[in-house]
Amino acid sequence: MPDTDVAVVGAGAAGLSLAHRLAGHVPGLRTPSVVLVDAPPGPLRPPPRTWCYWTAGTGRFDAAVRAEWRRLRVRPRTGAPVEGDIDPLRYRMIRSDDFERLVSRDLARSPNVRRLEATVDTLEDVPGGAYVHLRDTDGRTRMLSARWVFDSRPLGSLPAARTTLLQHFHGWFVRTARPVFDPSAVELMDFRTPQPAHGLSFGYVLPTGPYEALVEYTEFSRRTLEPDRYEAAVRHYADEVLRLGERQVLATETGVIPMTDAPFARQTGASAFRIGAAGGATRPATGYTFAGLQRQTRAVAAALRRGRRPVPPAAHPARHRAMDAVLLRALDSGRADGPDLFGRLFTRVPMTRLLRFLDGDTHPHEDLSIGLRTPVGPMLRSALELPRLPRRPHDLPPAPRPPAHRATPRLPPTETA
Repeated sequence: MPDTDVAVVGAGAAGLSLAHRLAGHVPGLRTPSVVLVDAPPGPLRPPPRTWCYWTAGTGRFDAAVRAEWRRLRVRPRTGAPVEGDIDPLRYRMIRSDDFERLVSRDLARSPNVRRLEATVDTLEDVPGGAYVHLRDTDGRTRMLSARWVFDSRPLGSLPAARTTLLQHFHGWFVRTARPVFDPSAVELMDFRTPQPAHGLSFGYVLPTGPYEALVEYTEFSRRTLEPDRYEAAVRHYADEVLRLGERQVLATETGVIPMTDAPFARQTGASAFRIGAAGGATRPATGYTFAGLQRQTRAVAAALRRGRRPVPPAAHPARHRAMDAVLLRALDSGRADGPDLFGRLFTRVPMTRLLRFLDGDTHPHEDLSIGLRTPVGPMLRSALELPRLPRRPHDLPPAPRPPAHRATPRLPPTETA
């Protein structure tokens, strides 16, 4: 008999979500035993980060939501901003620390889930299951046997792709001396940033009050920047574009998200699978991952509880992945101007429909109407070119280290701080 029915490798968003969905008893369904293997403190654990998604109604992890909005704003390089009410959707922000606290509290109460702190070296297929080869925190090796293994660890290199761009960003959590933010709306894409020679850049603002927000600089390009250039880009956006004035930087975050048309293998053995970003949960055109991994883990948990083979489903429909491949090629080739393309989409497509499309929830006729609102010539040339392009592997760069940041003077408290 295996040591456990299910081994979940990695305690990021995907691993924690799957363990949470399998925790506890559901009347009439199976209750699998679960071991969640988490890396010990150190470089294998990611730093705190922010996840955003949009949804209607209530959700499983609402208690971890730090803020939500029903208005989104996109700013072109010049001219008036495009603003939309996305009701009944809400754009929601979760901080990873809040998410981990919520899930950890619930897992601690669950009789069928236990946590194990260890480094996973390899996974081995064996008849009727898999072995997870581990190293404990004291360096001793051991083996965990499981009927099913779900690996959520980040990949070191991407599968071969025709186009790979990187979405890389650096952000400040700031508090200002005066009320400069509109807490009712998210600045989703602000193209008033200096545009790079290749790809595109934009600012991103998640206001949690009139005095506080997450302010980020984001680029879509082939390569990451030097650490000091990220800090300079955020400072320029905060000071020269947003004109925040006196401010205090409370914390920073930095990251890299691959945007690729590579096909991701969701099954790596007879009993071993990948979930989350490693299993293709990231939407290629946007870099959003949280909603996709929730669809994957929900389906996997339902299959396990019903005694079915728990193959993770594709997080996004095939036709949307094909459209994303065309978009990525048009951006990477320079045929399509990124700020103009996204500006046209948000101007000409109702915002709620566009968000539904980005979540894979539109019908083919809606997809066609959205496609016709992009620059059709460049998109068609890119679509015709794709079948002839070779697929090449892409090594992921290490996540940029947050630049050294000098502490800013503490501001006096405000009535909303």
